[in-house]
Formats: sequence, structure tokens, C-alpha cells
Amino acid sequence: MKVTILNKLSTRLIVIFLMIFLVTLGVYSFYTIVMIHDKLGEACTQNAYNISDVIKKSTRYGMLLNSREHVEQIINTIATEKGVMKIRIFNKNGMIAYSSDSTELKTTVDLQHTACNACHSIKPIPTTLPVKDLINKSEGSLVLVNPIINEQACYNAECHAHKSTDKLLGIISVQMSTETVDSIIKQSTNIFITGIVVTFLLLIIATIVTVRYSVNNPLRKVFEGIQEIGKGNLNYRIELERKDELGLMAKEFNSMTEKLKSAYDEIKDWNENLNKKVEQKNQELKNIYEQIVQVEKLASLGKLSATVAHELNNPLEGILTYCKLVTKKLEKLGDKEKYEEIIKILQLIADESSRCGRIVKDLLQFSHQDEIQFVHSSIKDIINRALKLMSHHFQINNVTVKTDFKLEDIYVECDAQRVEQALIAILVNAVEAMPDGGTITISLAKEMDNAVIRISDEGKGIPPEVLPHIFEPFFTTKDKVKDTGLGLAVVYGIIQQHGGKVFVEQTSIKGTTFKISLPINHSKQNGKEA
Repeated sequence: MKVTILNKLSTRLIVIFLMIFLVTLGVYSFYTIVMIHDKLGEACTQNAYNISDVIKKSTRYGMLLNSREHVEQIINTIATEKGVMKIRIFNKNGMIAYSSDSTELKTTVDLQHTACNACHSIKPIPTTLPVKDLINKSEGSLVLVNPIINEQACYNAECHAHKSTDKLLGIISVQMSTETVDSIIKQSTNIFITGIVVTFLLLIIATIVTVRYSVNNPLRKVFEGIQEIGKGNLNYRIELERKDELGLMAKEFNSMTEKLKSAYDEIKDWNENLNKKVEQKNQELKNIYEQIVQVEKLASLGKLSATVAHELNNPLEGILTYCKLVTKKLEKLGDKEKYEEIIKILQLIADESSRCGRIVKDLLQFSHQDEIQFVHSSIKDIINRALKLMSHHFQINNVTVKTDFKLEDIYVECDAQRVEQALIAILVNAVEAMPDGGTITISLAKEMDNAVIRISDEGKGIPPEVLPHIFEPFFTTKDKVKDTGLGLAVVYGIIQQHGGKVFVEQTSIKGTTFKISLPINHSKQNGKEA
């Protein structure tokens, strides 16, 4: 739906602001014009009053002497001042005794006239009135009357003494022209109104520009952004660098658009790569299944190995003993050349018996099912004991060991001897992986709620085709005469019993890193279940 100009938010704001400006300027203009009119009127009135007061004080001496010429000269002189239209002096009976207009002399005014009512409507006639009551304004002129009060010098004078009971002797009337003041008021009013109109026009322009820049343009950009999003353009961003609410709105809008795009891309990627994800999940399930099968193999093999080992151990010991005994007897006969071939055969039988003995020993160790003793143990101490036991082996094979402990120590609930046995098995493998010597690095760290041990060597790595089988019993890539292939299988079983994990974290031609993860809080019951 298209928004008309009258329905726009910017138009409504402009109208509201202009109405406020108009009312404010109207009230201010009215108050100012009235104040100018009143102040100039007061100035004109004060000027008339001052002139009448000057006349009163200037003619006092002439009136005391009853010098009419002196009084008339003063009145006529002041009447020539700019703005003075007429000066008259009335006696208490309303007769014009003195006037700047000689034609008015001796004439009497009506005491009921509006100009006279202010005093003569009150009995007895007051001698003082507020200035506002002494003024009579008409078109283009202002008449002010100033009462002449009787005083001691007047009623004691010999020339024309008044009675002491007479309070009012007469009034001085000064008629002033207000044309100049009216012209100033009109001119000032016109200038002020013009200024107000110009100010209002400037305010209109400023309001339109401000609303357009501060409200209309940002809202238009936000609206365009909403339209673009509605069209599916999730790459659109509102370019609005402002620090006010509209700037914050644009920023949040861009953030929302970014999240929508991210969610859309994720859904799109999920749809495009659904098969890959299914395969990935299948592979994860396969790995879990293989781990379960491995555990079941180890459990079944452990029971079988225990039976076989016990059955084979005694006969093998007997064979080995008799081989050594026969060899010694033949050597005592002294004819080595005669029995050399027999001695070699006996030595071969002894070597194979020893090999079978080592296999039986590993089987017994592998099938050992005694209850695990979980004790609050120091992992650092376990590592150090394993390194101490292997120190001579390291020296013989020209291997150096570096430790990198991120923490001072980590304590876990474990069977220390079995964990030590697992570490020694991995360390033996690491030494054998470096026939020319090298460096083994052991690190200890805490990850989540697990103690993590990493053992890295500088061997040639594990081939990809071998890696999936390294924890299988009897699997080995070494000389089968010297190795039974049970070392890593034993490690796997021990760590599983502790509820932990052991796996190859990294392998390459530069070496291999085994990662062992043991839960810090692992109860005895958990150990059984594992």
C-alpha cells in the first residue's frame, strides 16, 4: 500500500512542530505588541504629566504676584514645544483662566463632561487621583489634568487670597499629540510582525530540513532494508551511521539480517550436505560399535586368556628348566663339537619356551580381573614414578624426556598402579618408535572435568591402515618373536575401566601423540561399571 504525503510520519511531525511554533510565536507576539503599546503610552502620559508639573511650578510665583502676563508668557512658551497641542488652566468653577489659545479665555466647560466626571462625580471633590484617572485619550491626542492644590501662600496672599477651606483652586490641562507615539507603535508593530513572520518561515524551513534528515531519510533507509529482506536479499545492510535510536535500530536490523542469513545458509548447507552428515553419523555409530566389540573381545579374551595361561604356565616352566639342565650336562661332558647341534636345538627350544612364557605372562596381566582400587591420587606423582622406572630404558636408547605441566598437580580417583602400568606401556612403544633416539614430551592439563595426559614421540608415525587396529589384542607391527601385541590392548582396558578414553590425537612422519583422558571425579562403582 502506497503511503500518501498526508499520512507520512514526517509530515505529521512537521505539522505538529509548526503548530507549536505558530501558537508560541502568536502568544509571544501579542504579549510583546501589547507591552510596547502600554510602555510607549505610559511614556507619553509621563511626559504630559511632567510638562504639567513644570507649568505648575513655573507659574506658581507669577500666580502669587497675580502677574497674568508672566503666567501667560510661560504657558505660551511651553505650548510651542513639539508634541504639545494646547495648555489650559481652569479655575474651580470650570472657567478657562489661562490658555495657549486666546479664543478660549473666559469660557466655561460643562462640569458633567466625561473629562470632568472623574473629579466632580465624587463629593467632596478629591484633591488627588491616580494618574490613569487624570488622562482622557482621544483620536490622535491625550489630555492630562493636574490639580492645583490650595496652600498657605495662596490663602494668605494680599492680592487674591483664597479661603483656607478651599482645597482645590483649579486644574492645569495639557493636551499632547500622540501621532508620533502612534506612528512609533505602528512601525514597531510592523517590524516585529515582519520579524515574527520571517522567523516562522525560517522555522518552517529548519523543521522540514531537520525532520527530513533526522527522521524521513533514516526511516526511508530502514523501510528499503525491510523491502529488500522481504524480497529475499539477505546480503542487504542498512548504511546508517548514527548514535540515536534510529542508528541503533539499523544496527539491530543488520544484526538480525546477519543471523537470518546465517540460519538460512546453515539450512541450505544442511540440505546440500545431508548425505555427508548421514555418512558422518553412520561412521560415528560404526566407531561406537567397534568400541563395544573391542570391549566385548577384551572381556571374552580375558577370561579365555586366564584359563589358557594357567594351563600353559607350568609345562612351559618345565620345558625351559629341562632344556637348561640338559644343556649344562652336555657342556660338562666336554665334547662340544659332538653335541653342538643338540645344544643349538636345546637353545632354540629354550628361546621359544621363554617367548611362550612372556606370552603367558602378558595373558595373565591382560586377564587380571582383581577389583580396581580407586584412591585419591596425584597424576603428577604417577607420571614421575613411571618416568623413574623407565629412566634406565631411556638412557640405553638415547631418549630424552620433556615434561610440560600446565598446572602444579591434578588429583583423580584412580588405581595408581594400573594407570602407571598404562603409561609405561605407551612410553615403551614411544621408545621403540625411535630406534635412533629422540625426545618424548609428556604434558598434563585439565580440560573440563578431566585430567588429560599427552605423550608425544618423534618417531615416523602410525600408517593410516594400521591406526584402526592398534588397540586390538595380539596386533603388532614389530618382531613377533619379541612382541606379543598386548601392550596397547592392556592400556585400552585399563583406561576403559577408569571411565576414561585413550586414542591417537595426532600422527605424522614427525611423530605421534597419544591422549589419555581420565575423569577427575570417578567413583568406585563407576569403575566397576566401566
